[in-house]
Amino acid sequence: MLNNFVFQSPGDVAFKIFGFPIYYYGITISFAIFVGYLVAYYLFKKYYDSEKAKYILDFSPYLILLGIIGARIYYCAVNYQYYFYNPMQIFNIRQGGLSVHGMIIFGIISLYIFAKYYNIGFRKLADSFLCGCIIAQSIGRWGNFFNSEAFGTPTNLPWKLYIPPSHRPLEYLNFEYFHPTFLYESILDLVIFLILLLLFKKLSKTPGKIACLYLILYSAARFAVESCRTDSILNLAGMPVAQVVSIILIVAGLVFLFMIK
Repeated sequence: MLNNFVFQSPGDVAFKIFGFPIYYYGITISFAIFVGYLVAYYLFKKYYDSEKAKYILDFSPYLILLGIIGARIYYCAVNYQYYFYNPMQIFNIRQGGLSVHGMIIFGIISLYIFAKYYNIGFRKLADSFLCGCIIAQSIGRWGNFFNSEAFGTPTNLPWKLYIPPSHRPLEYLNFEYFHPTFLYESILDLVIFLILLLLFKKLSKTPGKIACLYLILYSAARFAVESCRTDSILNLAGMPVAQVVSIILIVAGLVFLFMIK
């Protein structure tokens, strides 16, 4: 029975309202952001500052917007060969095209600005929001499933993913089934979230450690999954840019963790 199990997207459109398509990708990302926000708010209020937790509601809409903008800018920059000749498509995010690394970078910068503005400890905010971020990433990866994107190399494993011909790379046009790398990363992100959640109470006594562990663990997971993906557009020194950025974030996490200790 397991041999007949195949992941296959039902399509990218969930339903239509007056002929206007509503995409699974948008629904998934919206739900992921909502869950991530709730987790961040709960952790900050419970372990850090219940009084200043009210400010999170004030700046979160701006933080979410800046995170999405950063994710889109990064994605378009990495895929510049396409967007240079199709600049209007930069604004078409309803069909996908958000980079987690862009969201992380812009999100952390935005958190630092809001921390200064509201006089809240930056490391406390980073701990709370990055823990919420990883569960949001776990949920958000399913948006890639509905879009038939972010898949790996061809495989015939029992949990293989069917990719329609229109979404296959030219060199794999004759292959039907691929590694569901979106699922691999989703599971790893969920495991990382559980680890951070279990350690939060203990490590919150030294703010910043959770944030550093997030950078290290997520980047290591992303580096491993990226080695199996086929959709890398930009390489640096023969290595996918996502792996290069992951290495940088791992080093940054280790350096900041050492500085905190």
